[in-house]
Formats: sequence, structure tokens, C-alpha cells
Amino acid sequence: MSNKEYKPTLAQLRTFVTIAEHKHFGTAAAKLGISQPSLSQALVALEGGLGIQLIERSTRKVIVTAAGEELLPYATTTLEAADSFVAHAQGAHGVLNGPLTIGMIPTVAPYLLADLLPRLRSEYENLQPRIVEEQTERLLEQLRDGRIDLAILALPTETPTLTELPLYDEKFVAVTHEDDALAGRRDLPLAALEELDLLLLDDGHCLREQIVDLCKLANVSHPAANQSVTRAASLTTIMQLVGAGFGATLVPKSAVASECTRPGIGLATFATGVGAQRTIGLAYRASSSRAEEFEALGELVKAAYAEAAARGDAALTQ
Repeated sequence: MSNKEYKPTLAQLRTFVTIAEHKHFGTAAAKLGISQPSLSQALVALEGGLGIQLIERSTRKVIVTAAGEELLPYATTTLEAADSFVAHAQGAHGVLNGPLTIGMIPTVAPYLLADLLPRLRSEYENLQPRIVEEQTERLLEQLRDGRIDLAILALPTETPTLTELPLYDEKFVAVTHEDDALAGRRDLPLAALEELDLLLLDDGHCLREQIVDLCKLANVSHPAANQSVTRAASLTTIMQLVGAGFGATLVPKSAVASECTRPGIGLATFATGVGAQRTIGLAYRASSSRAEEFEALGELVKAAYAEAAARGDAALTQ
């Protein structure tokens, strides 16, 4: 039976949420920086106070009970509100301070972080950025659950509970073998996609879907046939394949300097006015009160992209 006078502590709620997220006591304890006995004691105290079993544990697995699943969003929202309170107390009035967990998609993070992190350190010396690199759907899930504060990803996400802030439009560059007839051209029509034996990233990567959508727009054949034989989880792997003559691909301009200077690589760009591009921006919970802070961070993201894009332009002229 529950104790009507019982009020859970934030530490107890965080214990419950962390166990529910990781489905493993050892991992949850490590995440929180406490011992497993302390973790178990906090959960027992929470369940005892509520008079409800939240977590089933056995020697093989950890299961969130039906009651636990029902209460989990409330616990997450409570922790989010507490974290927001602390962030405002530390930073106040739109100044970025304290811990900030930033999600980024894999086709953005490697190319912007080298410029973004020093800017964050210079502008906001008390900020403690934590970077989570995940595919789009996973980032959206973590945003909804309160595990990250904001995400830098391709827009739109079409998620009603999120606020989206577009930051920049990024052109795609065609990457071919250096001996390909299209290599070096700067006037490609969208229909040129028909001439490319396109290699795509695995399912779940938004860049894959963006390229497929471009092919549909150009009314060219679906480019996913190669995926039945060749599957790649990173642009780096695809670049190795292209350089060896196993196909072609499209990359965002910010990736050109890092990925496309390998032996055997040729580059081509689309004609002016051809809409071969994506929109990158911020997404955060509509319930968040940190919009002003996130807008300030967005300005630094745009500046970091400008640096990466400039390196891409330089690589295109070589």
C-alpha cells in the first residue's frame, strides 16, 4: 500500500528513469556514478513509497512493468523540469551554462564539431556540452523522452511535440570515380542522377532518404539496388568504394573536405537553381523554456557550418 505522505526524491526518480532506459542495473549505476547497491536501494525506496512495482528484475533481464511504463513519462517530465530550473539558475536569461546534451546526426557531427566545440568553449566557458551521435529516429525518441536537450538534424521532422529552427540549406555534391564522365562538371541537372550507380547509407540514415527523394523528384530509377550487395554505415566506407570504382554517391558540402580528397575520387556539382540540397536545423521540445539559449547556439552552428562549407568549396576548386 502506498504512503500518502510519501514524496519521491529527484535521485529516486532519476534512478527509475535510468534503469528503464538501459534495462540493466550495472549500466544504470555506471551512468549515474553510484554503486549497484545504492541504485537498488533507491529503487526499492521509490517502489516502497509508491506501493507499486516499477521494475521486474531477474538474473537474465530487467523489465519495466505496466505501471512503470505508465509512470515513466511523468518521471521524465519531472526530471526535465528540475534540470531546466537548475540550468536557468546557473545561466539565467538566455546564457548557455551548465550541462547541455546535444544530439547530432552522423552526417553532420563529424564535419561540424571541429569548428563548433571551440566556438562553444570560447563563447560560453561555463557550458558543459555533451554530444550524442545517433540516427534521426533515435534522436527524436531521446528528445521526446528528455534524454537530450536538443538535436541538430535534417528538417522537417514532422514531429508535433517539437519546435524546429531551420539554420542553413546545404547543397549536395556528386562523388564519382575520377575517370567518370561526370567528374569535374559544375552544371549537372537533377536528371544526371540516372547516370550514377548510386551507393547509399544503410536504412535509418536520413541522407539515404534524402537521396531517394531526390531521385523520385527527378523521376529516375530507385537507387537502392546496390544495397542488396553493398551496405555501408558511414560515408567514409562509401568513399572507399567510390574511389575503388564501385559506384557513386551524393554527400553534403560540409563533408567534402574531410571525405572526398582520397585517391580515385572525382567531384561534380549541380547547376544553379537545381534543388539538390537539405535543410539542417535545431529541434527541441516545444515545452522547453530554453528557446533563447538554443537560438544562440544555432548561430554558432551556422558559423561552424560556414567554415566547413568553405573548406568544401576549396576542395572543389583543386
